[in-house]
Amino acid sequence: MRKEKHHKGWNEIKTNDSWAIFKIMGEFVMGFEKMSVIGPCVTIFGSARTRPGEKFYELAVSISKSVSEAGYGIITGGGPGIMEAGNRGAHLAGGTSVGLNIDLPFEQHDNPYIDSDKSLDFDYFFVRKVMFVKYSQGFVVMPGGFGTLDELFEAITLIQTNKIGKFPIILVGTKFWTGLMDWIQNTMLSAGNISPEDLHLIKVADTAEEVVEIIDAFYKGHTLSPNF
Repeated sequence: MRKEKHHKGWNEIKTNDSWAIFKIMGEFVMGFEKMSVIGPCVTIFGSARTRPGEKFYELAVSISKSVSEAGYGIITGGGPGIMEAGNRGAHLAGGTSVGLNIDLPFEQHDNPYIDSDKSLDFDYFFVRKVMFVKYSQGFVVMPGGFGTLDELFEAITLIQTNKIGKFPIILVGTKFWTGLMDWIQNTMLSAGNISPEDLHLIKVADTAEEVVEIIDAFYKGHTLSPNF
């Protein structure tokens, strides 16, 4: 039976919004309490649609394994695809494997490589995004879709505007990201919409070794700490 769409009145919206505040607060408290004790981590982003055996799935496993062996925990969005690959690499290395899962109508479900005590569930995207940004010592961005770009550009914006501390942002896959980087430089920069130094916020790599080198080189001159 088709459900009739219910249009909420202003009074009903006000009541629902008031109660939502407590749920939002609860998610922040839960996230801060669990994430604050985990230690330095690197977040791996990428498409939920990438399958085991595909090039970037296997590369994400290799990167997360190498990053874990270098002493960092791994955070992902907790789902399938590149997220699963990230947690899988951490699991193989015996490192910390964190999953920040969110309830979605498609694609999203917990992957089996998250530490049992480090799987967090969120209803609100913005609360989950705060956890990524606050507790990550670096973003490793594999090929992905709109959600991947959302996380990428939010981090760049927050660093650019000094709302959070600077940390490495690494795009993996030169061929995949070349078009975007060319557009940023040839269109955005040429139009005067960003500054030349903003381009230095982003690095591009193709191997696990390059990713680890970029992260290690950055933290020779910066301390490991939450970003705000």
